[in-house]
Amino acid sequence: MDAIGLIPQFGGVVWTVLAFVVALSIIVAVHEYGHYIVGRWSGIHAEVFSLGFGPVLWSRVDRHNTRWQVAALPFGGYVKFLGDSGATSGRDGATMAEIYRRNPDDLRHTMHGAPLWARAATVAAGPVFNFVLSILVFTAIFMVRGVPSDPLTVGELRPLPAGHYELREGDEILGIAGTPSPGIGNGEAWSAFSADIPRQPVLDYDIRRDGREMTVQGPFLFPPHVSQVSPRSAAMDSGLEPGDVITAIDGEPVFAFDQLKSAVEASGGRALPLDVWRDGQTVRFTLAPRRTDEPLADGGFHTVWRIGIVGDMAFVPATEAAGPFEAVQGGLIQTYGVISGSLSGLWHMITGAISTCNISGPIGIAETSGAMASQGAQSFIWFIAVLSTAVGLLNLFPIPALDGGHLVFYAYEAVAGKPPSDAVLRVLMAIGVAMILTLMVFALGNDLFC
Repeated sequence: MDAIGLIPQFGGVVWTVLAFVVALSIIVAVHEYGHYIVGRWSGIHAEVFSLGFGPVLWSRVDRHNTRWQVAALPFGGYVKFLGDSGATSGRDGATMAEIYRRNPDDLRHTMHGAPLWARAATVAAGPVFNFVLSILVFTAIFMVRGVPSDPLTVGELRPLPAGHYELREGDEILGIAGTPSPGIGNGEAWSAFSADIPRQPVLDYDIRRDGREMTVQGPFLFPPHVSQVSPRSAAMDSGLEPGDVITAIDGEPVFAFDQLKSAVEASGGRALPLDVWRDGQTVRFTLAPRRTDEPLADGGFHTVWRIGIVGDMAFVPATEAAGPFEAVQGGLIQTYGVISGSLSGLWHMITGAISTCNISGPIGIAETSGAMASQGAQSFIWFIAVLSTAVGLLNLFPIPALDGGHLVFYAYEAVAGKPPSDAVLRVLMAIGVAMILTLMVFALGNDLFC
């Protein structure tokens, strides 16, 4: 059994917080390590690398004279570079002038005295390392999980309430209901093929078994099977679990996921009774769909009613190993998709096209962490990669006090030939901190009231 899957659904408060702390600590450690290592390569001395804030629980000094420490409050971290304690102070609280008096050569090793390229590279490295983490995680998952075999092959039949079918594990799917299968990896052709499958509870599958071609009966390809429950959804709140099969909604029997989807979309948000087949028994649930903003292929969004479940095929496809190039390509595409989707969502919130309730705060992220951890290690690791991309992107926003704000200051310095004055920097930093605090309060309000 997957050990992390022992965490109960939503994990209780302790497990939810633990999952959140683990996810955040990994992301922060990678982010700050990016700052640290690029700063070191650039000749800037790091005095402290801290995971967490507050009282120090453990520390050691390495051969580069950097103190590595773990602090009591595990909700962030930082790297303190020489000359980085405030605008003008350095090691042991010394001012830049005192550092210069001790040894003029030390100024080159401070954050403020380093060349512009070194400062910019050090600041940019944090978000870049977050993106690299995401790409590596997505790539590793693609390599471990593999890609569906071609031709599509039955790997494992999912338990369904209708009982025995003639379809077996290892069967190669050549066609369904008389239409040849294009293969699951053929994008638009597969989508068109899936859409044209007759809506019947039992279908004829043209297969190849042990080298012989034949036709056997099997279930509808996309049954109302719950393969994943979305965090903070009506389905999760009501207790639906992966592996459940919905057999009726609002009193109407269903055998296809599309039937379930259409009934939910037409509900207008009213509470719906669901008959659910679980471990051979039928259980009754009642839940009210919630408005959800979903991305469209053209980059826009549409608002629909959803209960928060993900469906899948009637069987788990057999897979084959993904090549390194294919896996890396998948990792890059997935990371780009998170970035583009986040930017598109933010723009549509600014323009009022979708609800600002889509912004989650610490409570929402913690709940999602616990929910993803409860669904298994792979789901939790996937979530860490998504969150790492989001953190990297957020830090690149041109807001003073964030990495993106510092990069804007460096861009100004590159053009003007000098940095902004200390007075201007203080005002801009105060504005930046106020903006960040406002966003945090707003997101926390969403967690509590949306």
